[in-house]
Amino acid sequence: MSFPLLTVTAVTPAAGALLTAAVPAARRTAAKWLALAFSLATLVLAAVVLVRFEPGGGRYQLTESHAWIADFGVRYELGVDGIAVVLVALTALLIPFVILAGWHDADPLEEKNPNRRWRPTQGFFALILMVEAMVILSFEATDVFLFYIFFEAMLIPMYFLIGGFGDRAHEHGDEAAATQRSYAAVKFLLYNLAGGLIMLAAVIGLYAVTADDLGTGTFSLQEIVKARADGSLDMATNTERALFLGFFFAFAVKAPLWPLHTWLPNAMGESTAPVAVLITAVVDKVGTFAMLRFCLQLFPEASTWATPAILVLAVISIIYGALLAVGQRDIKRLIAYASISHFGFIILGIFAMTSQGQGGATLYMVNHGISTAALMLVAGFLISRRGSRLIADYGGVQKVAPVLAGTFLIGGLATLSLPGLAPFVSEFLVLVGTFSRYPVLGIVATAGIVLAALYVLVLYQRTMTGPVKEEVRTMPDLRVRELVVVAPLVALLLFLGVYPQPLTEIVDPAVQHTLSDVDQKDPEPELEAAK
Repeated sequence: MSFPLLTVTAVTPAAGALLTAAVPAARRTAAKWLALAFSLATLVLAAVVLVRFEPGGGRYQLTESHAWIADFGVRYELGVDGIAVVLVALTALLIPFVILAGWHDADPLEEKNPNRRWRPTQGFFALILMVEAMVILSFEATDVFLFYIFFEAMLIPMYFLIGGFGDRAHEHGDEAAATQRSYAAVKFLLYNLAGGLIMLAAVIGLYAVTADDLGTGTFSLQEIVKARADGSLDMATNTERALFLGFFFAFAVKAPLWPLHTWLPNAMGESTAPVAVLITAVVDKVGTFAMLRFCLQLFPEASTWATPAILVLAVISIIYGALLAVGQRDIKRLIAYASISHFGFIILGIFAMTSQGQGGATLYMVNHGISTAALMLVAGFLISRRGSRLIADYGGVQKVAPVLAGTFLIGGLATLSLPGLAPFVSEFLVLVGTFSRYPVLGIVATAGIVLAALYVLVLYQRTMTGPVKEEVRTMPDLRVRELVVVAPLVALLLFLGVYPQPLTEIVDPAVQHTLSDVDQKDPEPELEAAK
């Protein structure tokens, strides 16, 4: 029996969460170091998974399969392809930085807990580790029902992270701020639960269809795809389209895709910066990943049928998110709307149905995670110093905190996909892949690039340049802990911007498999005959 590497990779942060939560109330520093240690152990395991994955090998590798609820065809099945393995690595990479950046985020609650009747520090870091475990299992699961369980279960710890440990840097005792946190947490939960309930109906419907056609119901992704390929599972057109819509709706809420996006600005705005990174750089990636793994593979005809409408929604997301980012007065909400625009690019690449588009979309998931983490965490350090999220409350920061301003600029330039930084490669591939099949949509989507330059540069100009405002005159520059958080992210943005080949070599074979599932090939170039 082979070593269950995927299970151990996911169980490690879950075990860390339980142990961190059990640390005595008086040992909150020990709880922080314990959480960090388990996140680093998970990173090491994810690196082993990445190293052991063979890009030219089988489609799903390091697989595990065990009977779980046999009477209902539910199995504990795990496996990673090239897309899943890079997202597992991204998740494991970001969590140590999230923990380090949030080192003191539970301290305000400790001050309100003088008798130590509860343990906010332990709870905060335990919840982060539990989210990590559930996200990793979502990327690894190849049983539809198993995926659904963790897809929904991650909402609970996220709800408490948003509502119970939200941003207090700007609060100053204002009860309205606590109300806003609660509203954001409930809105996040209700939107995602609604999507999940619709998906549950589709999951049950999928089981019923497999039971009718195969004689035995199954949730195994690999079995269903194989049965579709050999013709033993033949869904009626309307049935397939209805099931596709049930799955896609849940993933579009999580992604988030316009018009199902409205929970994100509230959730990111009211969260601490590390939790905002957890939302948009980690949790939301499950939605776009699932479109590739489940929507396209399980429902190829329906995916092709829905492609034109989805592409239009993706382009709307790109333009809409960028336009609203331009008009924001709140730093964190600006980054949230920018993320909506970026997720539009990811979904555009997925449904362009080209190798460049889907390869670029997968790289975009990774690069967006790194760039948004860099920008949002530096923004969080800035906000914690001034106690305000409002852009107008800043000015001249680069003169008193040049390293903070410089890293903020690099994060912003990565967000606008400056050539030489990692997101440029992925955005370029998405646009090339889209233009080759849908040139009009590709042209319209490029407006998002122009708007991104506008909102990023205006944000930098208003906060970092100009006269030094009195309130920021004594602002300290980045401390050692903060530099440890930001420097590796900046280095990754530079490295992957000039040398993305290590990622593309892993991702490209998985993309080709996905295109084959939906019976799509790259368009042939139109060559004009020489005269």
